[in-house]
Amino acid sequence: MSERLFDLSLVICTRNRADQLVQTLNKLSVIRSQLSWEVVVVDNESTDKTNAVVESFARNFDHPVQMIKQQGRGVAIAKNAGWQAARADIVVCLDDDCYPEPDYLDAMFKCFSNDPKLGFVGGRILLYDPTDRRITIQESLEPVFFPAGGFIRAGVVQGASIGYRREAINAAGGFDPWFGAGALYSGDELELMARISAAGWNGAYDPTPVVYHHHGRKTWEDEVRLTRWYDRGRGAYYAKCMLNRRLRSVYIKNWLFTRQKESWRRTVKEVMSGLEYVARAGVSGRLSNG
Repeated sequence: MSERLFDLSLVICTRNRADQLVQTLNKLSVIRSQLSWEVVVVDNESTDKTNAVVESFARNFDHPVQMIKQQGRGVAIAKNAGWQAARADIVVCLDDDCYPEPDYLDAMFKCFSNDPKLGFVGGRILLYDPTDRRITIQESLEPVFFPAGGFIRAGVVQGASIGYRREAINAAGGFDPWFGAGALYSGDELELMARISAAGWNGAYDPTPVVYHHHGRKTWEDEVRLTRWYDRGRGAYYAKCMLNRRLRSVYIKNWLFTRQKESWRRTVKEVMSGLEYVARAGVSGRLSNG
């Protein structure tokens, strides 16, 4: 286990997005905080100039920067390397196309300080470029509390910006490599939050920590592709939670209840994806492992 040297670790995972990454890293200079913090950049098998971008940034940044090269494609694998290398008890995962407000880290840290049983918290995500499609954002100003062992509806907390208590990630066993960009299903953060909840930790959505998402999706076709990916991941997420003995009853009940507000097409997509997950899990031996 890494020695805890900082109040907070900011983890950014990336793959072949050097031009976007440099913008995100440069935006970190706006952060104003009295906390001690570090940046952990995980390079997930990039073949572009990512390494040079991070090295240049690290030479000129006022806070420590770790650069990790992680083999094995998939953002969940990269995030596991990131949180395990983090040298703080609070680990914040920020997408490589998100730009934080100056008080972002202080706001995240305050959320955890207010509740010692808080295992995760998602913040507000606003659109950076008004010409981008209005997707992958969370603009709500209403806080949401997720009690331990409760239902976490997909979409309330968005994966572009989430903070974790390191102890909670460890208790849940880290990210599942079947989920997330580069893997079988979307929803790596959502799936981990459910297991953190099952392990006895509270969670929250808090609108105070704010980032701006510069996702760059401009067309209707871009949105449709992403929506299909999310539908697929959501079905697998709900199926996995229903297979979890600690979560089964609450997820079956709440999934059935939410069907009243969803289209039949989306429900069919979720069911098909969920059945696929169960079949894959059975072949792989995941079902026999709980």
